[in-house]
Amino acid sequence: MALIVVLIVLVAVAMFLVKSVRIANEYERGVVFRLGRLLGVKGPGLFLLIPFIDRALRVDLRTVTLNVPPQEIITRDNVTVTVNAVVYFRVVEPRRAIVQVENYVVATSQIAQTTLRSVTGEADLDQLLSQRDDINQRLESLISQQTINWGVEVHLVELKDVELPTSMQRAIARQAEAERERRAKIIAAEGEAQASQMISQAASVITAQPGALQLRYLQTISEVGTSEGAKTMVIPLPVEMLEFFGAFGGGSGRAPAGNGNGNGGPPATRE
Repeated sequence: MALIVVLIVLVAVAMFLVKSVRIANEYERGVVFRLGRLLGVKGPGLFLLIPFIDRALRVDLRTVTLNVPPQEIITRDNVTVTVNAVVYFRVVEPRRAIVQVENYVVATSQIAQTTLRSVTGEADLDQLLSQRDDINQRLESLISQQTINWGVEVHLVELKDVELPTSMQRAIARQAEAERERRAKIIAAEGEAQASQMISQAASVITAQPGALQLRYLQTISEVGTSEGAKTMVIPLPVEMLEFFGAFGGGSGRAPAGNGNGNGGPPATRE
């Protein structure tokens, strides 16, 4: 009989220990309630509870990655787009995360969706595509203002994707192509302007030095003659070179105008 009593006592002690001993990991905290009233936060490590009187709820302090579902919005310039985001947050006050809100993960998700629609709806499409850093910072600030009362700290919000309608994608592509063509024409025009200035300066130098034209002419002939694949070369003779040779000859090759009688005098007249 005494042995049975001892066994009962041992079983009771074992059950008491099982119900009372709790172990929290380094990244966990236990929020303890005693008869419905908040007692405090326990952990990490080993802590004891009074069976059937105390109740402990575990809270994970690690960073949680929350995917915000895609939200269809209308931007300030009346363009319909679909955006989604990712939110990184963690619990910094386990007491508030349990007492102040029923489910802090769901609450954070809902406030993130609402804030995402609100902020992106106030931006233009160009801002939404090119100024994501500013939008991310504003989202983080607004969401943190709401969740800090729940003991939740949001430390990063990032827009993941901005889906545009097919017609808008084609319009943006046409706009980008037109912009590239405009830049190409401006660059070509600037090159023509610079080339015309250099040609004008070269023409001024050649005009001041008559022999420079002949030198340039001979240099061009030399370059054409030494090029690969040159078979036939047609060389035009400048008028300036003819005048040069004419001046060098001194006009000796010209015959004076005759009068029809074999002499070089004036034409005869009949009275």
